[in-house]
Amino acid sequence: MTYDLLTTLRPLLTAEVSAEAHATGTEPGDLEQAVWLRLLEHLAADGPPHDPPVWLRRAVRAEVRRTRRTSRREGPYESEPVDERDHGPEQTALTGARHRALREAVHRLPGRCSRLLQALLSPEDPTYREIAGELGISQGSLGPERSRCLGCLRRLLAPEVAARQVRG
Repeated sequence: MTYDLLTTLRPLLTAEVSAEAHATGTEPGDLEQAVWLRLLEHLAADGPPHDPPVWLRRAVRAEVRRTRRTSRREGPYESEPVDERDHGPEQTALTGARHRALREAVHRLPGRCSRLLQALLSPEDPTYREIAGELGISQGSLGPERSRCLGCLRRLLAPEVAARQVRG
């Protein structure tokens, strides 16, 4: 039953998403993924919708509205200016060494984790939309991918951090 519903709705969803996504500046794959998720949530909570095509159109438009609201609120983080007078040369050298070690570890990461974390650490502070476009992946996949890559980075840095700690 659920499989038939998904295969029946796929062409309609593709058409609706392609009609709506470009007007909002959203990737069609991201919008489609969000609507499939809403459908699965609806199926789990209430079962199949009474009129699936109508429900699907409403879900697409609701996701488009949510995306518009999010993109209006989205912006780069404003960093507070660092007062270098508060730090002595030793602190500045240690901070620089930590940053270099982090950058070197990021370059050693496997697959596209290196490129993803380099983009996230970029001083230009790109949005998820910009990073997804640069890497050629859907914006909705960035969060899970970032979590996986940060886990790899933690495992990579764990021996180095453990070796530098004073024991006893």
